[in-house]
Amino acid sequence: MEIWINPACSKCRGALDVLDAEGAAYTVRRYLEDVPSTEEIRELLGRLGLEPWDIARTGEDVAGELGMREWARDTEARERWISALAEHPVLIQRPVITAEDGTALVARSEEAVRDALRRSGPTSV
Repeated sequence: MEIWINPACSKCRGALDVLDAEGAAYTVRRYLEDVPSTEEIRELLGRLGLEPWDIARTGEDVAGELGMREWARDTEARERWISALAEHPVLIQRPVITAEDGTALVARSEEAVRDALRRSGPTSV
């Protein structure tokens, strides 16, 4: 399992605390430093079962500068959203956990982190 985090984010730190308390085996991706490509974002969206606007942090300053709140949310605009997430990774909702069953989820609550653990099966180290 992999978790995409921003170390400055309290939700990310909380998710790591749950994973550590459960003895989970995971890798950390600091996605602001190790920026995902557009292809990785497309793959993540497929695993999440979501669209790019569903995981965009439109309250961020850069979203306002780009005018994202007014962007269309349809098939034709999808690549524009994906490109913006790749160019400005701070716009990606966090933390994101990719589970071993091929799914992923935005793990902003302890319950969501535990769901990811269930999806990943035995993960004890």
